[in-house]
Amino acid sequence: MRWGSRPLAGDGPAVHSAMEGGRAGADEAADIQEVQAWAAGLEALHARIAGRFARAEPRRRALAYLRGLLGNVARKNGWQLAEHAGERTPDGMQRLLATADWDPDRVRDDLRGYVVEHLGDAGAMLVVDETGFLKKGTTSVGVQRQYSGTAGKVDNCQLGVFLAYASPRGRAMIDRELYLPESWTDDPERCKAARVPEQVGFRTKPQLAQVMLERALDAGVPATWVTADEV
Repeated sequence: MRWGSRPLAGDGPAVHSAMEGGRAGADEAADIQEVQAWAAGLEALHARIAGRFARAEPRRRALAYLRGLLGNVARKNGWQLAEHAGERTPDGMQRLLATADWDPDRVRDDLRGYVVEHLGDAGAMLVVDETGFLKKGTTSVGVQRQYSGTAGKVDNCQLGVFLAYASPRGRAMIDRELYLPESWTDDPERCKAARVPEQVGFRTKPQLAQVMLERALDAGVPATWVTADEV
């Protein structure tokens, strides 16, 4: 047997196994640290918006809701988000979104400020796009048969226009507007039943995009470019 064919000391199967185990342990520790960092970051963000909720119950549930959205929940509906939060029914989650006393526009402003603090860059890009939400029935605000890029066809859906912020440091959503078709704005009783504010009128999707862009720029969001898909 040649010398070069003999395993050197410290190079046997047991050592290789130990090294692999060490690497696996290090990876697991790194994963745990990353999860802990994400959890701490989410709690810090929640602390930032907590004052927007008048009562302790929706304030606490908002954190559980965010954990569900970011967690391993197959479908982000009221039932599954409630189950993820350890609640027996979706009533609390539905109440948070429908009737609880908080101002989503102020929370949006808090989120935008948070994104700029962490991702802000003078050369950043503002990105506009729309997406569809398939629905059954006729009572969800803005729902009608219309083209949805999500479905790739005309279907019963809502449409939202969204504004994202993208920089070399990362990307995140910072604003949103729900598209309200003329079939809704021309029907005051339908809007009233769905609790659409009286002052909300018809706007095209490009007009909604312009509103969000102006809102971001007026707030001092640093950006050089604007890009958009067809809306």
